[in-house]
Amino acid sequence: METKQNTYYIFNYGCQMNASDTEHYAGQLEELGYAPAEDFRKADVIVVNTCCVRESAEKKIAGKIGELKNIKIKNPDMVICVAGCMAQKDGEKLLKKHPQVDLLLGTAYVNDFKSILTEYLAERKGKYYTDLTIHQSEFEGKMVRQSSFSAWIPIMYGCNNFCTYCIVPYVRGRERSRAIENIVAEIEQAVEEGYKEFTLLGQNVNSYGKDFGEKNAFAKLLRRVNEIKGVERIRYMTSHPRDMNEEVIKAVAECEHVCENFHVPFQAGSNEILRRMNRGYSREKYLELIKMIRSYVPDAAITTDIIVGFPGETEQDFEDTLALVQEVGFDAAFTFIYSKRSGTPAAKMEEQVPLAVKKDRLNRLMEVQNLSSLHRNKELIGKTVEVLAEGPSKNPAVWTGRTRTNKLVLWPAESRIYNAGEKVLVKIDTAQTWLVKGKAVQDV
Repeated sequence: METKQNTYYIFNYGCQMNASDTEHYAGQLEELGYAPAEDFRKADVIVVNTCCVRESAEKKIAGKIGELKNIKIKNPDMVICVAGCMAQKDGEKLLKKHPQVDLLLGTAYVNDFKSILTEYLAERKGKYYTDLTIHQSEFEGKMVRQSSFSAWIPIMYGCNNFCTYCIVPYVRGRERSRAIENIVAEIEQAVEEGYKEFTLLGQNVNSYGKDFGEKNAFAKLLRRVNEIKGVERIRYMTSHPRDMNEEVIKAVAECEHVCENFHVPFQAGSNEILRRMNRGYSREKYLELIKMIRSYVPDAAITTDIIVGFPGETEQDFEDTLALVQEVGFDAAFTFIYSKRSGTPAAKMEEQVPLAVKKDRLNRLMEVQNLSSLHRNKELIGKTVEVLAEGPSKNPAVWTGRTRTNKLVLWPAESRIYNAGEKVLVKIDTAQTWLVKGKAVQDV
């Protein structure tokens, strides 16, 4: 009689770090003999990897966890694991609300999942693991990467900044860096497997190595990874303006494979709001940083994050944000309406801004930023750019990929068969707010 293979299904929500964690969960499941299930309703193990950065994400995830209740009734042997930031934040309270959940796995236990699941299967006793003081920052074993050419590489975990609006330090813990030799070994292994592009991940990559007591460790890491044979593109996220320095910018300028794309979240253009956010820098310091980037890497694309409607934000504060956006000329911005996160200082602040005011400010901000994005993209018209092909668009005859500066590019395949991860030279002839279009002129 043929033995039925056990299967798994992972729901992933949230940031790039969560995407990387999901690859680790999948790898450990496959090491235990599980195969991916096409239908989550028929899986033997379901992992819900959660996010709690915004309330909207939490509501969506809670709905998905609730949906699993009836599925669990029909298949009581199914193992349901809720992992990630929401599991860390809500802990035992989440288990009480959702008794269909068998395992609750906090953010510090990603690399322990295989042993935890094995132990659960032997005992069938529900448990939760949310102690942030216990962790393994290193990972040895299989990963199921979602891309065939681009790899997430965690270099550190946690955050020490404690911005007053942010839940991350409370659910990801304090900063802890991976050893540089382990990062290099993981990238070298991925190169052997055919990977070309590497994104170094951390809540604040510019703090990498501080816990080792090493100065400029992140800049040194960029230079070391740049030397690895077979690496074609290096990206990183996310940076904190307070910790980004000249050595990092020089490394980007001087390293052949480090992409000329700086994501530098400024969040607000008002010094008073920056103070209330506990960001640790001023408007003036941020603009000095941008000037330094432009000096060393003139053709760099600079993107950012912006929050509108932070508690106490006046119309003048918001105007300061608009003015900064206009002065810098960002290539793109991820814009958010401030929303309370329970457990953060900002949630208890007075002078909460009415929702209608926040929505109006967001719309005005997006109008300004969209003009900037379009202007920056139009500067590429007539230029030939190197694109790393990602795959066909919704129209199979049109391919998509990204430039070194992370611009999304569309071009007609014109009967040519491309491969994901292939470099293509595209001459740009059309610019839109979110992307550019052109025609392939020759292969790299």
